[in-house]
Amino acid sequence: MKYYFLFNPLAGKGKAESLFDAQTSSDDEVVCLDMTEIKDYSAFVSSVEKDDIIIVCGGDGTLNRFVNNIVGLGVKNEILYFPAGSGNDFMKDLNRVQEDGSFRVNDYIKNLPTVTIKGKDYRFINGVGFGVDGFVCTEGDRMRGRGKKVNYTTLAVKCLLKFKPVNATLTVDGITKNYKNVWMTTTMKGRYFGGGMMLTPDQKRYDKDGKISVLVVHDIGRFKLLTLFPSIFEGKHIKYTKYIELVKCDSIEVEYDTPCSLQIDGEPMADVKGYSAKSNAKVTV
Repeated sequence: MKYYFLFNPLAGKGKAESLFDAQTSSDDEVVCLDMTEIKDYSAFVSSVEKDDIIIVCGGDGTLNRFVNNIVGLGVKNEILYFPAGSGNDFMKDLNRVQEDGSFRVNDYIKNLPTVTIKGKDYRFINGVGFGVDGFVCTEGDRMRGRGKKVNYTTLAVKCLLKFKPVNATLTVDGITKNYKNVWMTTTMKGRYFGGGMMLTPDQKRYDKDGKISVLVVHDIGRFKLLTLFPSIFEGKHIKYTKYIELVKCDSIEVEYDTPCSLQIDGEPMADVKGYSAKSNAKVTV
């Protein structure tokens, strides 16, 4: 039996591989593979014996990339995840800490919700953010590209001062509603995003009905929003129902009147005008 260790060299500020090495026994037969260099996941899956174990090491975006690359390949192996990102919201949602080490995720990556953007489908583990949260992730990527360290809380405040709200049309389970001055429209499978912000405190990863949560921030001034910002870390922002709408649903369609940045599990996309998401995609690996 072999352990296939798939790591993201950029995750955890470049420390993903060393973090995992500290927990690996010298007796284990480990094959280390840089995920950014795997060009053909079908060939990789075919090369793995049925008793071998796959370990994904990185952040939420790393796990997202892995899940989307193996869709439809019928992976039967045990899949472990070692959280080594800078945010690790998936780990937080499961009430785990990094010191717990790797854990089995086969059940967590089945039946994930699907989001469609520009005609392409993606699975997501934590959430899809459209608006200021997408802007934050885009700016964070630019900073890392220039070799700068990123503190997402500080960056979020700076982005709130720069972002221009837009108008939006949402269709939730077939019911359409228009919103003005929208700051963000985020669809969540878990509770956390942005490295520990409890965006949707009542969302259940294993909701018995398979629901996802949609949160809309709208019709609020910039400085009022800044004063409410700290409450998001404890999930207390949802009491401000005049500005924050939160619903559970099976499907959501979002259309903005101006292109914005979007993020999927922290991975940004630029110049997006809309997306649609479905809660229970029945996607297996």
